[in-house]
Amino acid sequence: MNKTIHGRPYREDLRGPVLTPCAPHSVLARMGDKWTILVMSILAISPETSLRFSEIKNGIPKISQRMLTLTLRNLERDGLVKRHYYPEVPPRVEYELTPIGKTMLPALEGFTSWIRENWQAIEHSREQFDATET
Repeated sequence: MNKTIHGRPYREDLRGPVLTPCAPHSVLARMGDKWTILVMSILAISPETSLRFSEIKNGIPKISQRMLTLTLRNLERDGLVKRHYYPEVPPRVEYELTPIGKTMLPALEGFTSWIRENWQAIEHSREQFDATET
């Protein structure tokens, strides 16, 4: 008999519960990536408008041009972000959330809220753990 825990299917066998993958690892890794979260968040500020590459870069401290390019390319590949190229001089490129990208925002809000509420406790636990490991 199949059951679910937090929306993830699992089954019970003689050895105990066995999780069933709900998505490929690459999809899960992308959604939990810090740059993905930040790019999606900045695009979510005005979800009905597009932002230029430079506006996104300026809004995310410490992201390199290469990392932003890779993140945007991957989000476009995944169908979460739409890229608009304007052949002007100089060329202009803008990005916006796609309809499926916008559906990710409530989950992202829940995830980032949890992080905001718990990161200090996690850091404290890490410090305590590391102190006992030495």
